Amino acid sequence: MTTTHPARPTAARPTDGPAVALRELTKSFRTPAGEVTAVRGIDLTIQPGEVVAVLGPNGAGKTTTLDMLLGLTAPTSGRVEVFGLPPRRAIATARVSAVLQTGGLLHDLTVAETVRLIASTYPHPAPVDDVLARAGLTDLASRLVSKCSGGEQQRLRFALALLPEPDLLVLDEPTAGMDVTARRDFWATMHAEADRGRTVLFATHYLEEADSFADRIVVVADGRVIADGTTAEIRSRAAGRTVRATLPASLSSEERHARLVALRRHPGAASVTSDQDGRVAVVATDSDAVARTLLVDLEAHDLEVVAGSLDDAFVALTSAPAGATAPQEESR
Repeated sequence: MTTTHPARPTAARPTDGPAVALRELTKSFRTPAGEVTAVRGIDLTIQPGEVVAVLGPNGAGKTTTLDMLLGLTAPTSGRVEVFGLPPRRAIATARVSAVLQTGGLLHDLTVAETVRLIASTYPHPAPVDDVLARAGLTDLASRLVSKCSGGEQQRLRFALALLPEPDLLVLDEPTAGMDVTARRDFWATMHAEADRGRTVLFATHYLEEADSFADRIVVVADGRVIADGTTAEIRSRAAGRTVRATLPASLSSEERHARLVALRRHPGAASVTSDQDGRVAVVATDSDAVARTLLVDLEAHDLEVVAGSLDDAFVALTSAPAGATAPQEESR
């Protein structure tokens, strides 16, 4: 059976231009200890249909940036546009929905009653049964919200966010409180929503979520964007590649030492380690050149090239000295 959704108004729904445009965005707060700057000049453009993950340590400015994107707080300076509109206007025209880490739910209502209540506030909501199914809540429809686990309540927030059929979904730590199975199911649902052409922007502490789900990763630290690119670009930019190979067993200890010295002097080698069996590992800035040297000049064998992990890249980027940034792609 095919579900037909009521048509939504289109007059106030421009389709040209980026889904998100942040320009020189800053945000400062006054505290008893003095002024604290949480966001320090973020520039970010997200095109319609992109799936973008925002990574960063605690206090990096991720949540503050999302709050400004959603109109929950005003920037100290800079500009925020969502589909060419101010954030609150974009939300009022049902172009944006959010799943935040926390949010008020009425615990004495059932899951289905909650969805129906919120659906009644929209002029053209998606069908309640359809939203419950897409959020994986059909079997929990009659359960009281107070009896739902933290992960189930998060899925309920996700269902509420789907009601206006938004063009942009903003998710702040969406799988907080979920176990491994619930997280896997949630991301399967999110894959389906992304396949519908929805733009998805999510902040997460789980690097594997960004690695497996996002088309693009934005790394934020100290209130700034310090890296922006695909997973492969982030990995290679921060951690390079590791080239492993085995030196000939027939080499004397002096010959092996001489070859390791030559390898350490190679301009494409950032670091070189070896074990007693002659296995060599080179963290390389130019893996092709290092591999060629190992195979041709040093007569190594059993060569393999491994990309740096996203975890390594994240640690390298976010532990860089304040003010240092990795090279970024040109503005998107």
